[in-house]
Amino acid sequence: MSTRQAESTTTQELPFRSLSGYPPLLGALAASVLAFAWLVAYGRPGPAQVIGCVAVLTVATFILAGLYMLQPKQAALVTLFGDYKGTDRESGLRWANPFLSQKKISLRARNLNGEKLKVNDKRGNPIEIAAAVVWRVEDSARAAFDVEDYEMYVSVQAEAAVRHLAGQYAYDDADDGSGGAVHEVTLRSSTVEVSRALQEELHERFMAAGIVVEDAKLTHLSYSPEIAGAMLRRQQAEAIISARQKIVHGAVSMVEMALHDLSARNVVQLDDERKAAMVSNLLVVLCAESNVQPVVNAGSLYG
Repeated sequence: MSTRQAESTTTQELPFRSLSGYPPLLGALAASVLAFAWLVAYGRPGPAQVIGCVAVLTVATFILAGLYMLQPKQAALVTLFGDYKGTDRESGLRWANPFLSQKKISLRARNLNGEKLKVNDKRGNPIEIAAAVVWRVEDSARAAFDVEDYEMYVSVQAEAAVRHLAGQYAYDDADDGSGGAVHEVTLRSSTVEVSRALQEELHERFMAAGIVVEDAKLTHLSYSPEIAGAMLRRQQAEAIISARQKIVHGAVSMVEMALHDLSARNVVQLDDERKAAMVSNLLVVLCAESNVQPVVNAGSLYG
């Protein structure tokens, strides 16, 4: 990395150590009460007493101006006339130099429920997709100073990541041309791999804003309405073909076993003609969707 590139790197969060706000608060209140009591004790105070009382109250007000409160999982970015001094992560009542300004930022985990996006998958099929992202601010300095609006940045980058993810994977397995399916990582069947890929891409995109991804998963996935009906019929046809293949394979195995057992046990000796008739009848019975009546050939096909 060159010197110019090193100088243009992202902002890094610096720790800022503030003081507990209770001693300054009690001291300022006590000084204010004593100043009023001292002023009242004189009955008819002179200019010196009035000036002294005003001075004490001014100092007390100045001290109180340095108080601020932080809740758990909340940070304050401390700046001095625009110069970043550090980030205070200590919760409770805190005190710092009143000339310092504090900008509070939440460190809690947040949910981003993305809207349904209409995109094309790897094969060009129009689909609808949406994702939910759990994120939080890790580096408050980057979130506050390196991007204009980190919440808007998260929303835009999350949408871009989901769109890019959809283009990298197919919606579902494809047909290999012979009735089988080409197994690959798809949006519908490979949820673990897809979620991991989405988290990795979001991590890279959010890094510039000091934001980490706790979790990211698809919440909606479907074909677009204009092709949903056609794709449903395609899936139904593939399911029917697959079921038929299993039925035929099982029927052939059963017929083969029956012929082998008949021959091995010498139950009956069948010539090729009768074997063909038996195979035909068995396949009709085993592969038919409804009850069928097999035809028994009692004679020869040639006589």
